[in-house]
Order: sequence, then C-alpha cells, then structure tokens
Amino acid sequence: MSESTMQINCKICGSSEMEVPVLQARYAGESFWVCSRCMPILIHKPEQLAGVLADADKIPAADHHH
Repeated sequence: MSESTMQINCKICGSSEMEVPVLQARYAGESFWVCSRCMPILIHKPEQLAGVLADADKIPAADHHH
C-alpha cells in the first residue's frame, strides 16, 4: 500500500490525519508521524514517550529560557 492511499496516524496518540495535522519525523533510523497536539510532548517531555519510541528517555528535552 502506498503512503498516498494509507491512512496516516500519530505514533503517539493514534489520531488520524483526518482529525489533526500530522508531521513526519525521524529518530534512531525510524520514520514516524506525530500530530500537532503531541509535538509538545516530543519537544518538552520526551521521557513520557518511553514504550512508544525506542530510548525516548535518552532524548534531551528542549532547553527553554523564559
């Protein structure tokens, strides 16, 4: 099945591209899709993705100085 005919879902929450915008990402040699609602988790709290992404606990969170 080609990517244009398959339904794309967020790897984190499972939301469909028909529900919310999704963006393609790569990590540790794997391509996956992440939705706009889950992107902040990937950026700010990647440790919460343990079990979803391999070695997610080793991804450093973004360092913001507000």
